[in-house]
Amino acid sequence: MNAIVPSQSPDEVAAAEGIVYAIGVLGFDFGTEARRDSFKQAMPAIDRETGRPSEDPVPDPLRTFPANPYDARQMVDYLTANPWEARSLIWTLNIDMTPVYVVEPAGPYGADVYDELRKLLSGEIRAETAEEYIERVSVPGLLTGRTVRLFSGQVVPVIEPQNKRGLFGWHTNALVELALRKGSIPEDSDRAEAIRRALSGFLNRIYYDLRNLGKTSQERALNFGATNAFQAMQVFTDPITEGKQLDEISVDKSPFCRMDSDCWDVKLKFFDPEDNRKAKLNFRYTIDVSDLIPVAMGDVKFWTSAF
Repeated sequence: MNAIVPSQSPDEVAAAEGIVYAIGVLGFDFGTEARRDSFKQAMPAIDRETGRPSEDPVPDPLRTFPANPYDARQMVDYLTANPWEARSLIWTLNIDMTPVYVVEPAGPYGADVYDELRKLLSGEIRAETAEEYIERVSVPGLLTGRTVRLFSGQVVPVIEPQNKRGLFGWHTNALVELALRKGSIPEDSDRAEAIRRALSGFLNRIYYDLRNLGKTSQERALNFGATNAFQAMQVFTDPITEGKQLDEISVDKSPFCRMDSDCWDVKLKFFDPEDNRKAKLNFRYTIDVSDLIPVAMGDVKFWTSAF
């Protein structure tokens, strides 16, 4: 009997269970020098004049320079021509330049997810003024309980996206414009400009001030609130028109929820910067985070309070 040991301890099983809905920036890693060098040898040389991969089977060293596997633009070009190589990279989700998760697609749709990661990385390297520019990505996935050691020596947990659903990339300005069109607000009006500033501030505050790993129910509800700009647009329209500013963002367990769901209330509080004696405006919308992809429930509710 002493030779029989559990294949996985209870603590490891508990750690492997969980859903992640995180927001960050995509990156890639090689893990080892050998893997990095294998990419360097396989990637084509770069033409010095055009900056594009050389098509010459025997590149002239005077007209080309060696490929740089750390250059995201060269890597995107290489993966576009050789999509199967995406599996050989270690894909990471970074927050403030720090890898927090390794993104490892699994299941029958893994190839589709890898292709989507390549497209998102391609958007991130665009100019900030380009329509295709991607500023942030949202990655839903399952915690595996496994970790991967990066080239730097950092050990990062692995999450597995099951398919492309919920894997989004966006630019803050694009989200704001979509929200304005959803609300039928003229883009050149003063009201639209005020809402545009308020929505941008709201999204950036979640990105930078309230950044998190997207592991707990509260964090997933908050992160989905950032992606659900249509809900946020409904909240900001009236108070911003009245000159109010965002004061607090909080997430509380919803006292009412449907069966087999995990519902949380995202609450936004506004104040009048010119007269702090005026009542504060409170808004609330409910998000169900029981599934891999959160979902908004019901309409936005509002009320006033003294504090």
